[in-house]
Amino acid sequence: MAARATLHCLTGCAIGEILGMVIGTAFGWGNVETTVLAVVLAFFFGYALTLRGILAAGVAFKAAFRVALAADTLSIAVMELIDNGVIALWPGAMEAGLADLLFWVSLALSLAIAFVVTTPVNKWLIGRGKGHAVVHQYHH
Repeated sequence: MAARATLHCLTGCAIGEILGMVIGTAFGWGNVETTVLAVVLAFFFGYALTLRGILAAGVAFKAAFRVALAADTLSIAVMELIDNGVIALWPGAMEAGLADLLFWVSLALSLAIAFVVTTPVNKWLIGRGKGHAVVHQYHH
């Protein structure tokens, strides 16, 4: 269950992270602006994916939003910290352009590393009835 929860988190984070990095890089934004956009979009898409499932179960938006915040915030935060930390520390990754293999390789590997680090966090949360365990009751 922890790996599935982390994969769910990874999906939302990857959509936002990749979109943010592509937009920031395409517009020639600085590292800080690009990273902030990527993180904001990662949280947005991470929460949106969770909200979609909870809303489909018939839960009102306000209650669904609270569940998504409680379930996903720590997982997304850890994933983003690791993902962006790896990219920031990878020599040349922040300067790589969209046409550079380094851009895509560093992004893919940083997300993979974030998955490995975040899975035990989700296992810990689930073991305490938190995180994805809160959302599980809404899955069909």
